[in-house]
Amino acid sequence: MGKLVQGRWVDEWYGKDPKGHFVRDETQFRDRIRADGSSKYPPEAGRYHLYVSLACPWAHRTLIARQLKGLQDAITVSVVHPHMGEQGWELRDYPGATADGVNHARYLHEVYTRAVPEYTGRVTVPVLWDKREARIVCNDSRLILRMLSRELESVARRELDLCPHDLEPDIDRAIDEMYGPVNNGVYRAGFASTQEAYEEAVSELFRALDELERRLSTQRYLLGARFTEADICLFTTLLRFDVVYHYHFKCNLRRLADYPALSGYLRDVFQMPGVSETCNLDHIKHHYFTSHPNLNPSRIIPLGPNVDLTSPHGRELLS
Repeated sequence: MGKLVQGRWVDEWYGKDPKGHFVRDETQFRDRIRADGSSKYPPEAGRYHLYVSLACPWAHRTLIARQLKGLQDAITVSVVHPHMGEQGWELRDYPGATADGVNHARYLHEVYTRAVPEYTGRVTVPVLWDKREARIVCNDSRLILRMLSRELESVARRELDLCPHDLEPDIDRAIDEMYGPVNNGVYRAGFASTQEAYEEAVSELFRALDELERRLSTQRYLLGARFTEADICLFTTLLRFDVVYHYHFKCNLRRLADYPALSGYLRDVFQMPGVSETCNLDHIKHHYFTSHPNLNPSRIIPLGPNVDLTSPHGRELLS
């Protein structure tokens, strides 16, 4: 685990505040592809490349949107090895992983320093790379998701509005409300370094899950009958919950399987055409259980739990 400091890789664990709360670093590349020509990044098939991890929920968001919008031919992808070692994310052989066919880098931090030689900060996925200009456009998953949803219609094979203009304020509000207690909340629990910080994060997480259970008991998706970006952001966390977060991050007041609506919702989204193709539980488990030696020194990957995501969910009745 590490980061770049003025272009040099150093071994450094994630930050924390004086009370032991996990502190996530802000993303630094935040340019946009714009269909209206207002940025230097127009929508062009073949110009952009995504660096992703199949284990990472933030990167997984972008893979789902790319799949659902039919952007596989327009945007190429490199998949890192699931284990994050001393040099961070690595591009080497493993089932489901790929080499870097664009920059021919061994480590993802080499891609960052190619873009900014003196870069200081975390080296995270997803990364949206501009092959023409040889630079990073964006490494913020939420911004990349919005670009894939809205700005690449001219090169997409499928018409699917993941962020309708009339629902945009509600989508943004739902994503904002989920981020702290749920999406980042599991990490706040897992990477807490004091009992107080851990209990605070877990309590907030399960209060939020209880509220989501109530909401999804009466409607199919977070905003009603329409599947949106907000559902993608929730799904990628829920997919990892019982197989990783419940055990590895001690988010164990309840399992997701103990929530009828949430577990049905997870299966519902998983069974949408194309979504399951982006899900790789082997990468997910391999990454979390081998990449955090302070949490799992033995690096033993558990065989269970057995989670059946293909069983009927019955949620079509809520539409």
